[in-house]
Order: sequence, then C-alpha cells, then structure tokens
Amino acid sequence: MMSYNDDTLPLQPPIRLPGEATLAAAVRAAPLAEELKPAGDDAEVLAAWADHCRRRLAEDEELLLELIRMFLSREPLVGDVPETLTGLGLVRQAEPYTLSWLGLWAARQIIAETTGQDIPVMGSLAGADAAALLHGLRSYPEPERGEELTGWLKGRDDEATAVAEIAAALGTVSPLSRAVGVELLSSAFGEEGRLALTRLLEEPKLGAVVAARTGREDRQPAPEEIAWVLVDMAAALLEFGGEAGEVVESIAMGMDAEEQAGTIAILAFGDHPWTGQVLRVIIEHHPDERVSATARKALRRLHGLTDLRG
Repeated sequence: MMSYNDDTLPLQPPIRLPGEATLAAAVRAAPLAEELKPAGDDAEVLAAWADHCRRRLAEDEELLLELIRMFLSREPLVGDVPETLTGLGLVRQAEPYTLSWLGLWAARQIIAETTGQDIPVMGSLAGADAAALLHGLRSYPEPERGEELTGWLKGRDDEATAVAEIAAALGTVSPLSRAVGVELLSSAFGEEGRLALTRLLEEPKLGAVVAARTGREDRQPAPEEIAWVLVDMAAALLEFGGEAGEVVESIAMGMDAEEQAGTIAILAFGDHPWTGQVLRVIIEHHPDERVSATARKALRRLHGLTDLRG
C-alpha cells in the first residue's frame, strides 16, 4: 500500500463515528460475497473486515486514492463511484455519494497507518489526560473544541483541578498542543485559567512563550529564551501543516533579510527540540539565499552543539 508523508498532510478535523456495535452491524449488512462475511464478536468482525479492505485497496492504488480523497474533502461526490467502494460498504449508494460510517472508519485507519496521523473521533478524549487532550484538540474547530472539552470536564472533580492539569501539561507537550492549552486557559476557564497562566510566567522558556501568546509585555524574554520562543511559535505552524511560507514569515516578523539572518543565527543556541525542523524549512523555502545560507550554518552549529551536549 502506498504511503503518504505526514509533513504534507495538514491536521484533519475530528470525525463523528457510532460505537463499535453499530459499525460491526454495518459490516454484517454490507453486500459482500458470502465467503467474505466475517464471523465472531464485534471486535473480531471489524478486525477481519478492516484486513480485507486493506488487502483489496492495496491491489488498486486508484481505489485507495479515491477513498482518501473523499475523506479529506469531506464533500459529497456526484458522478461515478468505483463499484468496489460501494461493494465494500465504504460509500453510501444513494447519489450524491458520501462515505458511510465504515468508509470514515476505514479511511481514518488507513491514514493513521500510512502517515502516523491519528485523526480524532468526537467524544474519544473524555477519559484522556491533559496532555492527550491538548494533542487531540490541535485540529478541532469551534464549536467542536468546546463540545469535546465539555465531555472531558465531566470526568474531572472540579474546574480548578482541570485548570491545574492543563497548566501542568503545557511544559511537556508539542508546540501546537501548547498553543491550544494557552488558548483554553485564557478563554475557556475565566479568571481561574488566566491566573494559572500568570503563575506560569515565572517559568523559564515556557513563561516566555505564554507571554508571547497572551500579549504580556510585562514579561519580556531573556536573551537565552528568544530562540526558544521563535522556534516554538514557528513549530506550531509547522505542526499544524501550515505552508512553508507561513513558517518563514513567522520567523521574519517584518525584518529585512540582514536582520532575519542575525535572528536565525541565534536559533542554534536554543535547545528547543523542533529547532532542526524549523531551520530545514528556512533552508529549503526562504527566498533570500543569504538567509538560507545562515540557516544552513545554524543547522551545522546545532548539530555540533547537540553532540557536545550528548
């Protein structure tokens, strides 16, 4: 089966799926040839059916691409649909054609296997810890984010506990997850959330990022924090699947090429885990060769410093 590069697939919004019993019932009702009808309990039926779909789609790349295209577009299709997709129960047969519950479920599985991107299912984060919640919410638009957050809060003793959990997770999660967490604390939890962010301002690096994202001019980054903040902001765009030009622009901040080169040169001295990825985007996509050359030097320096740090 062909693979996809997760760097080229923007984060996908959540989907809504029924429970396992409903999905298994749909498999049993699918118009398969009799020998392909899976047997067993719901989990066994779904596993057998998913394996059959993988094998069938691996034989025909066009079918696989059509399924993925329909999933990513999230739009009904008017016109001819490959008979195999309807025969597998992946597409509803009434025109305009849309993916069935099974089609959504299968496409989600395939994307996860081929790109590593785990597309969230509405309601699935209710029992997650704060870090997993923020990771899952990265691609949620409103009002879905609010709906998912409401479900998650039902499993917490009180709002203060939830705020404390999210605040404690901010220093350990990915850049985009961190941005989501800062946004939630500043807008979804009232004064309790804003006070938690204020307390975080004292933290090195994390406090500087919180200040930058919430416009707290009274908390300026220390010289050694500037590289970390710049990389964190750019990496959040990169993680979302933003265009390379957006990442480059987030570093440029309206500066001319000479000023940008000076700023990029210091990125190597930060220890942000996404520094290398941000520098590679600048190297490959910045329109000014002087800036690209500076980024290449910074990347070499970063590798040398990483070796020294062990």
